[in-house]
Amino acid sequence: MEVSIHSNIKAKIPNFKIGIIHYKHISVGASPQMLKGRLRLFQESLFFDLETKSPSEIEGVSEWRKIFKELGTDPSKYRPSAEALFRRIQKQTYLPSINSAVDLNNFFSLQYEVPIGIYDCQFLQGDIKIAIGKENDYYKALNERNISLKNKIISSDQDGPFGSPYVDSQRAPATEQTKEAIQIVYLRPSLPIEQAEKLTKSLKDMFLQLHGGEATFFVNA
Repeated sequence: MEVSIHSNIKAKIPNFKIGIIHYKHISVGASPQMLKGRLRLFQESLFFDLETKSPSEIEGVSEWRKIFKELGTDPSKYRPSAEALFRRIQKQTYLPSINSAVDLNNFFSLQYEVPIGIYDCQFLQGDIKIAIGKENDYYKALNERNISLKNKIISSDQDGPFGSPYVDSQRAPATEQTKEAIQIVYLRPSLPIEQAEKLTKSLKDMFLQLHGGEATFFVNA
């Protein structure tokens, strides 16, 4: 499985980069109490931080809002997924536990202040391309809405789009049946490549500690 960045993104965001982690033989299940407790405490800490500032002022969120705007998407109407998480916390609508993979994915997204997606490979076909969505690109999202993907960054396989740093589709979510997964980290373009690789590796190592299995990773820049 190859992952590439379309030139239409690079033309507008020259330093655009993503971290890719491919997991195999993992065991996803209900989140252990350690993870649920850590995620809850982290959210409570963030809630107090957000009493004095807006989520849009968070460095990673601010950078991703600029990317959305540069691509022609209003970030106040269509928010980067990381910002949506912060806004839920600001309202004390803390994230419910889904499963160990999704919960850890959300934890990393909050910690690194960037959108991150994790997908079950059994529902994906062929290579993956990251591109800017066109007029006729759409899917049914996890929030049950039919989403237009025009001017939004999308991840597509041979069957069409399945993911985005805005909101993912219902096609390939990580569940307790997931054994092979791919994680896409929408890194901050301003992050130096060495730091981007270190961050992606750290995420991979922490994920494997909880889920077992094996993984490879790289940064596409």
